[in-house]
Amino acid sequence: MSRNQTNKDSSTRTRRAIIDLLKQQGGMDVMALASEFSLSGMAIRQHLNALKEEGLVTHEEEARPMGRPAKLWRLTPEANKFFPSGYSELSVSLIYSMREAFGNEGLDKLLAVRDKNMQEQYLQHIGDASDIREKLGKLAEIRTNEGYMAEIKDQDDGSFLFIEKHCPICEAAVVCTGLCKYELNLFRTVLGNHVLIERVEHILVGGRNCVYRVREGEQT
Repeated sequence: MSRNQTNKDSSTRTRRAIIDLLKQQGGMDVMALASEFSLSGMAIRQHLNALKEEGLVTHEEEARPMGRPAKLWRLTPEANKFFPSGYSELSVSLIYSMREAFGNEGLDKLLAVRDKNMQEQYLQHIGDASDIREKLGKLAEIRTNEGYMAEIKDQDDGSFLFIEKHCPICEAAVVCTGLCKYELNLFRTVLGNHVLIERVEHILVGGRNCVYRVREGEQT
């Protein structure tokens, strides 16, 4: 393999790693990225400019308490092609076809059946996990395996944030919001009656992630 090809392959791997990190972390400045990859700021800028030319990243300025505003780099919607899509085009086509064949009521019944099947699968995976943190850990495993890039953050008040950084069914959910309704119902069911969960950020309405606040309490 030639040196030029080796350098090209290395650049490709680095740029894909930058995409993955921005997906996980959200907006980052050049120095933060340089620190993560042990590269110079100039090298990171070259990679970012190349990604920008491909339409995969963009940047915005963020005010800082002191000094000049920081330039934060973020992914564009075009970068979603690097992450699982859940066969989005096929899913959207099937939703339109089912709605045409069975109407909205029939489509809702199909979603209810899907929800029931997923409840059984999730409950089997969660098994005998007892406390909220353990259940959320099991739930994050399932959702990450399904492409949602899920993680948990402990909060100072004893609650938790359940964060999904990617939505592999986003295009389908745009044309069928019932998917999101049943998803929230799914979480409430598998976490149990003594757990309260609310969605506080939603990709479908412009959020960067889907975020759920989870805490102890009785469902009504």
